[in-house]
Amino acid sequence: MISRTVLLEYVGPKWRTFVANMSIALFFTTASCALPWIAYYLANWKLFAIVTSAPLALAIFTPLLVPESARWLVSQGKVDKAIKILKKFEKINKKTIDPKVYQDFSDSCVRLQEEEAANNNYSVLDLFKTPRLRNITILLILIWMAISLVFDGHVRNVGSLGLDLFFTFTVAAATELPADTFLTLTLDRYGRRWLACGTMVASGVFSLLATTVPVGAFSATLAILGRFSVNISYNIGLQYAAELLPTVVRAQGVAFIHIMGYVASIVAPFVVYLSHVSPSLPLIVLGILGIIGGLLSLMLPETLGHDLPQTLVDGEEFGRGQKIWDFPCLAKKINDDDDDRVDDLPVERFTRATSKTSVGASLRASTRGELRSSMLNRSIRSRISVRSLQQQRQDQMSACV
Repeated sequence: MISRTVLLEYVGPKWRTFVANMSIALFFTTASCALPWIAYYLANWKLFAIVTSAPLALAIFTPLLVPESARWLVSQGKVDKAIKILKKFEKINKKTIDPKVYQDFSDSCVRLQEEEAANNNYSVLDLFKTPRLRNITILLILIWMAISLVFDGHVRNVGSLGLDLFFTFTVAAATELPADTFLTLTLDRYGRRWLACGTMVASGVFSLLATTVPVGAFSATLAILGRFSVNISYNIGLQYAAELLPTVVRAQGVAFIHIMGYVASIVAPFVVYLSHVSPSLPLIVLGILGIIGGLLSLMLPETLGHDLPQTLVDGEEFGRGQKIWDFPCLAKKINDDDDDRVDDLPVERFTRATSKTSVGASLRASTRGELRSSMLNRSIRSRISVRSLQQQRQDQMSACV
């Protein structure tokens, strides 16, 4: 997770969606697909733990190969060290940067530190003091809890699909690659709200359809399609909250929302255990939760192409002029030269995502912990499921003996 955060902090806004999603698509998918087969051939949980943990020893070389985050150095007041690292990148990329740019950067860092010092008086409780911001926060909590529970439920429910556990887990984990690829190509075009709604509802529909067919290949296929859809929703949710919450409480707010998601995940094993009552019950519960979470997403404002909220007042007013049927891809983009002629428009316009305010807010949003522990959380879930499969494999071998 730390390495991914460092990577995001060195990538410009134009490539942030690509890097954030394709890094998961390539590396998380590959490792998740390999885990069940490592467990299958080792057939020993202690050896499995050693083999999967051994690569982490390479982390001791990280300080020698990976530069420290310039953004983190700035947050610690070490602006000179940050500029020194940036000058190294200048040489590596064979670019020439005007010294005035570095001076402007240093001055802006000082101003940012002053803003941060002023924002220390805010807490997560401020999100619940005004009506619209309170509603948005509660919706984000409920939606993220639904996403977390549905995602975790699908990960753990692979044993109830009527096929080989190891093969089913591999196929289900492989859906991460097409899901993240699809999201990379569409998120910055169609926006967050309708994609979140569509993918969550699709996950629910596929889960419910899986209960209408015989247990086996057909039900497993539909359940895996449900997992594919919720994978997309999961990645949308990672950045949706960070874009909706105002900068002054973004870190605290996103952390609180993720904590509530972990609370919801506690229920997932009990949902999966319902298969002992009826094989269809887990998918029915996951399907209903998926549809409800998707429909709730429509009540949130769209963030694509909008300046991100900075203050609590911005957060309270954000999206006030939007309508539920507004689509970013259909909205007419207005240039900055036309600002004076559109002040009387009643509907909130879609501003250029490359504006200074939007870029600055996006940069700050990416480094305040909005993706904190999400990949670690997924990795833990996958390993728990794989170890469960590996334990069943050992039980089968013991029975044969």
